[in-house]
Amino acid sequence: MHELRRSVRVEFLGSEGRLLAGILDQPMDPPLGYLLFSHCFTCNKDLKAIVRISRRLAEHGWGVLRYDFSGLGNSQGDFSKTNFTTNREDLLAAAQFLKKEYLAPRMLIGHSFGGAASLATAEQIEDVLGVVSLAAPSDTVHLADLLERMDPRIASEGKGEVTIGGRTYTIDKQMVEDFRRHDLPSEIARLRKPVLIFHSPTDETVGYHHAMRIFSLVMNRSDTMPSSPGASIMTLPGADHLLLNHHADLTLVSDIIDRWLRRLLSHN
Repeated sequence: MHELRRSVRVEFLGSEGRLLAGILDQPMDPPLGYLLFSHCFTCNKDLKAIVRISRRLAEHGWGVLRYDFSGLGNSQGDFSKTNFTTNREDLLAAAQFLKKEYLAPRMLIGHSFGGAASLATAEQIEDVLGVVSLAAPSDTVHLADLLERMDPRIASEGKGEVTIGGRTYTIDKQMVEDFRRHDLPSEIARLRKPVLIFHSPTDETVGYHHAMRIFSLVMNRSDTMPSSPGASIMTLPGADHLLLNHHADLTLVSDIIDRWLRRLLSHN
């Protein structure tokens, strides 16, 4: 059987010189372009949805770099010492790695908090044509509030523990303070690149209103801002936050991303 794709492990330096681990899924032929995939809070590059979407995009002809943020998966670092700022620095490092070793990424894809990082960072990467958000939040403050509700010691003692997906993580107060310092809505509103939003109306972790808010922030420019670059929402009824409920959703998401990016490339 003819192979449609191949995967290679890569490493590169991220924030504060930490060695980050990634996997580059590629077609057997020269790729149409490269995409950068960022994972959710406490997740990693091997999350089933990320793996399947990346591999299918590779079969469509794209190169996709999925990587672990500092302190997660196979990347170096202490997770409790990371924050949204380090996530963005890691994303920029991944983009620079692609540009140096292959070609600059043409699109950012991010799941949940990785989607927030992608939306916040897209304007800093000149070659990126657009952003795809999967179940992404419209701000970072809500996560800070959630973590402190899960363990009030984070605020009162400067450190606490939370259990997510069956695993326990140490959370430093600096992390939630950093989350509160970022004004993600303002950064989304300044985007000059189109956004494709995937979200479930029954998402149990990040409510659907976040998708509507991202859409509104991109589309509703003030008189002093350039015209909107455009935003689209693809609703996934019945999907869960990790996109595991329905296998067909991952195929649908991958195929729509492929067609959307091909259209963007044809207009640039």
